[in-house]
Amino acid sequence: MKLDRIIAVANAKTIYRNGDKCIKVFEKRYSKASVLNEALNQARIEETTLNIPKIHEVTTIDGKWAIVSDYIKGKTLEMLMAEEPEKLDEHLSLFVNLQLEVNSMRVPLLNKLKDKMNMKISQANLSATTRYDLHTRLEGMPNHNKVCHGDFNPSNIIIAEDSTPYIIDWSHVTQGNASADAATTFLQFKLVGDDDIAEKYLSLYCKKSNTARQYVQKWMPIVAAAQSVKGNEMEREFLLKWAEVVDYE
Repeated sequence: MKLDRIIAVANAKTIYRNGDKCIKVFEKRYSKASVLNEALNQARIEETTLNIPKIHEVTTIDGKWAIVSDYIKGKTLEMLMAEEPEKLDEHLSLFVNLQLEVNSMRVPLLNKLKDKMNMKISQANLSATTRYDLHTRLEGMPNHNKVCHGDFNPSNIIIAEDSTPYIIDWSHVTQGNASADAATTFLQFKLVGDDDIAEKYLSLYCKKSNTARQYVQKWMPIVAAAQSVKGNEMEREFLLKWAEVVDYE
């Protein structure tokens, strides 16, 4: 298998193109269970009506685990938003519509969002009192079974050459409360300094989904604590500040 064209480098992963295939190669420290779980999650999402790259095989390359899937030729929505600032509202509208389409799906065999967040909060670098408060808040939030992407941001949307949008990177997908997914996306915009876009996004998401802004905001400390476990030191510091805020106005 030819691995000479890198198209992206992510945390502990390098993504290559080989003809019409995309090969995600994981570093050796990445566990077999995590790779197989990611492939299983994506295969389960394939069974919905969402446009996503199809998995062809899970293999090893030079002793490293790899997932081989369709290569989607096109540009990410992140690229288009940067290239066409005058179309920001149009791009954001498409972005939110796609997220709502994801949230409308049901895949009963996916892991539960609350289970994952409880585990992550337990690992967060927060005081025992704050962790207890966050666990209690999480348990008090309504139980839903909507598909939550877990990393829904414009870099994970590819607009193909025929204008079909494809949603990629299903490694964090769970089933649960869609407002947690929206809170995650909002914090990702904030994390990279896109404060204006973050606010526009949240307003649009709440309007299109008929969700109270305050309801999404209640998820933000919970989501921030869970997200703080991954990422670099600067990201953790930013997220932990959000995790320690009791309420948002």
